[in-house]
Amino acid sequence: MADTEAPEALGEPQSRHVTYCGVCTLPPEYCEYGGTPKKCQEWLEKTHPTLYAQIWSPEALEAATASLSLEAQKRAAKDAQKKAAQAEKAEQKQASKMANSVVTIKRVERNKRKFVTAVIGLEAFGLDLKKVAKEFGKKFATGSSVTKVPSGGEEIVVQGDVSDEIEEFLLEKYKEIPEDNIELVDDKAKKKPS
Repeated sequence: MADTEAPEALGEPQSRHVTYCGVCTLPPEYCEYGGTPKKCQEWLEKTHPTLYAQIWSPEALEAATASLSLEAQKRAAKDAQKKAAQAEKAEQKQASKMANSVVTIKRVERNKRKFVTAVIGLEAFGLDLKKVAKEFGKKFATGSSVTKVPSGGEEIVVQGDVSDEIEEFLLEKYKEIPEDNIELVDDKAKKKPS
């Protein structure tokens, strides 16, 4: 049968090691198509200098554009400038969003002397709410969970009145959250008519 060949004729399958970018998670050859090519280049230069030299050195870039016509080279340069401007604009937008974001720590009265503490707005600082909720639970030895808010976001609810301790913990552990962006709120439960 001609369909089946001996394994020696096909050769042994070769394994390949693929490097993935630590910023955008794409292979470094495709980082330029991701949203953060400048950060990707910096990461690649620090962690894999030889691969950086193969892809982004002036000689490699010149060799890649040498086969293009003059018109195509001009278009490529224009596209590169446009992408750089878009990336810079996106970074500025993200920075202003973080500067305007507020972390609200609410102390909510459940009934009589029972309280829960709700933390809203941590996702704006790029924190994983489930991990932070788990840390709160361990740190304060209470129940802590992530719940959805009617406005569409998510909040962390911690059992007990630990609002002051949470503020201190956030400032100590997460340096990316400015102290001015943390707001404490005391929310009283509405009394039910008897």
